[in-house]
Amino acid sequence: MSRFRVSEAARFLGVSDDTVRRWTENGSLTPLKDESGRLVVDGLELATLARQQAKLPDDPSRAGSSARNRFVGLVTAITADTVMAQVELQCGPFRVVSLMSSEAVRDLGLELGSVATAVVKATTVIIENPHGKSML
Repeated sequence: MSRFRVSEAARFLGVSDDTVRRWTENGSLTPLKDESGRLVVDGLELATLARQQAKLPDDPSRAGSSARNRFVGLVTAITADTVMAQVELQCGPFRVVSLMSSEAVRDLGLELGSVATAVVKATTVIIENPHGKSML
């Protein structure tokens, strides 16, 4: 069973150490002790809370799609030439980068600070673990 120290849990949830401690005090997370007597939380419980806390804004397009990976965010950068453009979105704690035609940027009306949705549908997703081993 994976266990995480308070500082690690806080980093994964994007909150302060004090918030994680409060959550252990109010029962949102079960407080445990490691072999050294330090406060830790269970990895599965942390993952469940992370999923519950991960609320992005509603997708303004409300378009039906088979893609399940939709990230609503703000346009933070656009680098374009006459043919191609790189568009960056900040979607919660995640930076999503897309390459597209400059024409698409104009047609979509993308500009700095505008709301956009990144839709990711991939046949290959590479997942890495902290120990450096890749898994498909």
